[in-house]
Amino acid sequence: TVGLDATADILFAFPSYSFAEPLLGAQAALAMGAAVARSEGSVDLTLTGPRGRTVSGSTDDTLKGGSDLYVMGTLKWNHGVHNFIAYSMGDIPVGAYDPNRLVNIGLGHAPLDAGGGYTYFDKKNEFSAVAGLTYNWENSDIDYQNGVDAHLDLSASHFINDQTHLGLVGYVYQQVTGDSGSGATFGDFKSRVNGIGPQAGHFFKVGKDLWYANLKGYYEFDAKNRAEGWNTWLSVVIPLSY
Repeated sequence: TVGLDATADILFAFPSYSFAEPLLGAQAALAMGAAVARSEGSVDLTLTGPRGRTVSGSTDDTLKGGSDLYVMGTLKWNHGVHNFIAYSMGDIPVGAYDPNRLVNIGLGHAPLDAGGGYTYFDKKNEFSAVAGLTYNWENSDIDYQNGVDAHLDLSASHFINDQTHLGLVGYVYQQVTGDSGSGATFGDFKSRVNGIGPQAGHFFKVGKDLWYANLKGYYEFDAKNRAEGWNTWLSVVIPLSY
């Protein structure tokens, strides 16, 4: 029995470039980002032997450092109130990672995520759904390969005026194939977790530019082989040029 308590504070920067010329009738964009983070975790461990005798202990760890490098490409189509997106995102594993640590910021392996989504937006109401699949390559340090996971992100909101919208966000995460490799001593160890919570977004002028800020939080539940808790995200979108 392991009692895990973990927190992480992460600051991302994700600059992107949108191409002026359409590609396949869509607006194409490329983005590359990374983060700096502080992560800490503690574990209370109890081992029970075959005759009922137990051994208990605890350990903790804290790490400050940089994340992996994330690269993403998107194609976006607009047809009135209907909007569509196709995306692909990869992770270059260059972040702070040590297989002997309790906490890490880098993943220690490369994954590739791809999917698509739909947004309905009529100037007053917004609904979005984005689904994807993630393939994970093997972590050679521990001979462990995570299985393929599926995820669905949802958002719904209403504009209470021209600048501000309020609503809900949620997600569903489900691992669809098991873990593998000689390091997978717990078998396929499939995981799942869901999240739901409020969101608020606001457009505001800075000089001649229109910036956007979004605050959202997720309460996680129904977790299996995965941590659950609260996640809070503050995003600020800054246009660099037109």
